[in-house]
Amino acid sequence: QNENFMRVMDREEPIDLLIHCGDIEGSEYLISRRAGCPVHMVAGNNDFFSDLPREEIIDLAGKKILVTHGHTYGVSGGTDGIVEAARARGCEAVLFGHTHYPEIEMQEGILVINPGSLTFPRQRGRKFSYAVMEAEEGKDLQAEIRYL
Repeated sequence: QNENFMRVMDREEPIDLLIHCGDIEGSEYLISRRAGCPVHMVAGNNDFFSDLPREEIIDLAGKKILVTHGHTYGVSGGTDGIVEAARARGCEAVLFGHTHYPEIEMQEGILVINPGSLTFPRQRGRKFSYAVMEAEEGKDLQAEIRYL
């Protein structure tokens, strides 16, 4: 797990902010130390003894983004629940994990991003994936899925 994270950091740095959507499984310290930038992490359904928040709203270049693992919103059956949660909180985007299936889509005006997984990918082909997002004041958020 951590080896792929290190490879992504080597490939992508410098980065301004790292967001982890849960199932960190005790790697908080390693992630924070290696990132070399501010880090936002939320607890996933496998983070049993974590005191990380279940969700967080971050402000990025004037945009509000909901970060959650997604399991409490039933994302395995679709993203309607998290899109509604993001809208109710005035967010323009939502980042989530849980399904380990990489996707980026615009749904009812909300940018929905799942970076996939660097440890247990579940999509066809099972390639390790992550997302890179660009945020600039006054411009729409841009995101893309990248693969190891």
